[in-house]
Parts: sequence; C-alpha cells; structure tokens
Amino acid sequence: MAKIIVPLTDTKIEAAKHKDKPYPLNDGSGLYVEVRPLPSKKKVWRYKYKHAITGKDVKLTLDPYPALTLSRARDKRSEFEAMRANGLDPREQIELAKIKNENAHSLEKITRAWHAEQTAKDQWGADTGHKIMRKFENHLFPLIGQMPIEDIEPQHITQTIKAIDNTGVNRVARDIKANLVKIFSFAIQEGYVRHNPAREMDGVLIIKKKKHYPQLKHDRIPELLQRIDNYKRGAPLTRLCTLLSLHVFSRSSEVRFARWSEINFDKQQWVIPANRTAVKGVRYSDRGAKMKEEHLVPLSPHAIAILRQIQQYSGNYENVFPSRDDPKKFISENTVNKALQNMGYDTQVDVCGHGFRGMAHSLKSDKRISRYIKAIGQGFNVSDV
Repeated sequence: MAKIIVPLTDTKIEAAKHKDKPYPLNDGSGLYVEVRPLPSKKKVWRYKYKHAITGKDVKLTLDPYPALTLSRARDKRSEFEAMRANGLDPREQIELAKIKNENAHSLEKITRAWHAEQTAKDQWGADTGHKIMRKFENHLFPLIGQMPIEDIEPQHITQTIKAIDNTGVNRVARDIKANLVKIFSFAIQEGYVRHNPAREMDGVLIIKKKKHYPQLKHDRIPELLQRIDNYKRGAPLTRLCTLLSLHVFSRSSEVRFARWSEINFDKQQWVIPANRTAVKGVRYSDRGAKMKEEHLVPLSPHAIAILRQIQQYSGNYENVFPSRDDPKKFISENTVNKALQNMGYDTQVDVCGHGFRGMAHSLKSDKRISRYIKAIGQGFNVSDV
C-alpha cells in the first residue's frame, strides 16, 4: 500500500527539529524540505524526480525556507512538472536559464554594437552618430534597455514608443521606432533573435504633419531676384549665396558647406559627395548629400555665371562660401535668412533660406517647372553678377 503523504504546513516546517543527520519533510510529488543538522540549522527546499532517459533519481536544491515560501515552492514544483510533461528536463532547463542570464544580450548592449558597426561603416558623421546614441540613452534605454533582446515582444516596443511620444518628442519617437527595425535586423543577422518585433509597429505612432518652411508664390520670384540684385548692405558673397540657392534647389547645408573641388565648370556639374571632410569647430560640416549617396546637380548657365562671380571672391580658398573671420570655416547658417530680413522679408511668414528648395519641389508639372526657371531667368542679369 502506497504511503499517504500529508501536505506540509508552515507550522509543521517551523516546528521541525534539527537532528544529527539530514531528514526530509515531504510535501508530495517530489517536493520536500530537507532539515539539515547542526551547525547549519537550515531547512532547504529540494525537488526529486526520475530522469526520463536514465531512470535515475535527480535531486534539485532550491532555496532555503522561509526565504522560499511554501506556496512559491509548490509553484516551482508545478513548473518542473510542466517541463517534464513537455519532455524537458528541469535540471537542464535551470542550467540553460543560468547561462542565458549570465550572458544576457540586453537591448542596450545590442544597440551599442549595432551603432558601433554603423559608425565603422561611415553611415553617418561623428555629430550625427552622437545624436542618435543620445536619443537611445535619454529615451529608450531607461525604459527597456536592460531587457534581454530575445525577450522583447511587439507590445514592449509599442508601450515604449507611445511613452516616448507622450513626452512631446514625436520626432525622437519616430526616429527610435525606425532605428529599432534596423537594430533587430542586426540582431537577427548576428544570431541573437529569430524575428523582428519592431517590424510589427505600423500604425503605432501618429505621424504629425511636418512643418513647412515659408515660401514665396512663384509669381513673386522676379520681385525676390530684384531685391537680391539691389542688396548692397551685406558682403557680396552673402548676396551671391542667396542667389545661387535659388538656382540649384539644393539643401542649405549642401550649399553652405560646398567645396570648389566639387564644382566641374567644364561639365557644368556640381557633385555633392556622400560625406565631406569635417572642419574642426564647425558643426555638421561633414554633411554631404542627404541620402548618404553621391548626388549630381546639373548647373544651368545662370548658376555657372554666379559661381564664376563667387570664384572671384573665394576661388583661392577650399570653401565656396568661407567665413570672413576664418576662411577655413564657412558662412553662418543664418546668413541667408539675415539677408532676406534686410531685404524686407519676414522669414517666419514670407520666405526663408530653407524654403527655396520647397519652392521648386512644390511644382506639380514640367510646365510649372518651366515657368519657375523662366521666372528665374527673367530676373537674372548675367552682366550684373
């Protein structure tokens, strides 16, 4: 007849006396408290089961009582029984969990590894790379940075992105969301995870409308060109920089950081490199083309004429638009806007330097583009440049 085991109670465990040899207090189904002799005076939970292959007894030592309560010990027994029911060995699973914990690949650790690899591949300039990492450090890592990357599920990313967005930094939330897709792709390639939960985030973030820079209507372009032509208050390079920006449709940083080595007068081309050589003390001076790929800008006869005039002022320097104080540096990012203000424009309402590119991009047909170019040409007098 099988021995009937009466489940333990806290009172029974606490009342158990220490003897010369260890002895068990059985709770049933392999779980028992081992009452150890002096001088230990410990009562330690253990779990006994037969190995599925060898048939030998396996004894697992858990935590001492009462640190591991009776209720929690029974929960662990249930976990072990579930493992065995699924063909898993509890001892092996405990060892695997221990190894996983000791060698956990946290999201922060993998993110830093991804960032280091991208930096080594020159995917961004030093300043851009620093900004990206600061976003992670300030917004992502405090929330889920310490989680093992293999444990992160879509709901964790959803909650994190929403939490960041709710702080009012929508652009940061969008950037982190986009980078997480790349980080998990990197983790898959390195064998840390098998799926990319960040790809399942469509619709999580409400994309706010981008603020557009003020732009002049196209019928006012001749007026603008006339004001530029009459502008005598600033340095000649300021007027010429403003004028050139209207002709090439390039981003303000691409124009401001232009080098003469990028201009080919014979081919009438301006080749903007993916990255430029950074100038010490000038933020973003390593910026090249926006998409990090070499970008060719065809130069119209008007643009060539303007560049020839600019060449008279800065042709002996490396930079197309050098600073007056230090020719190794560049004109200020506010130079064009300041000039527009002196011409009588409100750069918050009428037009600003960043809006020049948008004036061309807002055109919807080749016919309207032709009108824009015609307007530029009508207001441009080569002999005046």
